[in-house]
Amino acid sequence: MSMMRYEPWSLLDQMRREIERSMDTRTAEGSSMATSDWVPAVDIKEEENDFVIVADIPGVDPKDIEVHMDNGVLTIKGEKESEKKEEREGYKRVERSYGSFYRRFGLPDTADPEKISANSNNGVLEVRIGKQEKVQPRKISVNS
Repeated sequence: MSMMRYEPWSLLDQMRREIERSMDTRTAEGSSMATSDWVPAVDIKEEENDFVIVADIPGVDPKDIEVHMDNGVLTIKGEKESEKKEEREGYKRVERSYGSFYRRFGLPDTADPEKISANSNNGVLEVRIGKQEKVQPRKISVNS
């Protein structure tokens, strides 16, 4: 008996992939970017001095995660290797996601690209983007 993958959300995932494909997202080099095999869930919050993105990326080695900032867009990508399992007896179901992932986030103008840090702990990636210091208004005198 062959192993069957149980995917309760497969139709929604297929629709999402078709919508993304129809939008034809392009990379900076101009080539089409393939959609992700899976999409990690994220929380985004704003604190007083930082923007914080927290992503659930279980089973991914931190050295296999890439975080880039370019032209106000933060990119998180990586890959989760699949486990090879041999089925002997019985019936199995596979629900965990494997393969590459790719997420992009547009950042506000107040984000400081020099103040970005990323930490991974127990399958949770936290990316902190510092805010630029507020520019104080300056009075300009008018000469006559």
